[in-house]
Amino acid sequence: MGDRYEPIIVVFACNWCSYAAIDLAGTSRLHYPPNVRVIKVMCSGRVDPQFVLEAFADGADGVIVAGCHPPADCHYQNGNIKALRRFTLFKRILARLGIEKERFRLEWISASEAKKWVEVVNEMVNELRKLGPLKNRVEVRRLVEA
Repeated sequence: MGDRYEPIIVVFACNWCSYAAIDLAGTSRLHYPPNVRVIKVMCSGRVDPQFVLEAFADGADGVIVAGCHPPADCHYQNGNIKALRRFTLFKRILARLGIEKERFRLEWISASEAKKWVEVVNEMVNELRKLGPLKNRVEVRRLVEA
């Protein structure tokens, strides 16, 4: 790899759909960059914005929250709708912190969409390579610790 910048992406993946797609990508031997750190959660609706801030503060250059397709596919009825509402507002906070919108994504990936998973990760890695490392990690750390 040499001196080439490689971004780190933290993914909060819904157990029922998105995590299954990630698993399918692996068993199907689909290739995507190793820049991804996956955290399995039961539902995208359970991901707190604080988790996203902590991921940025702890070294992530990008974060993906991945869940079931809304509205009807959520195993917890409306968890993905809760995530959509929460993170639509949260994007405004990230903008005020100076975090580029390309660094955070909310994605709907079903269990059978391994190819979509690979496309999303590849897209984000390429976007983050262009942006470079997160510059205001110290301010995010201060907010997390407050």
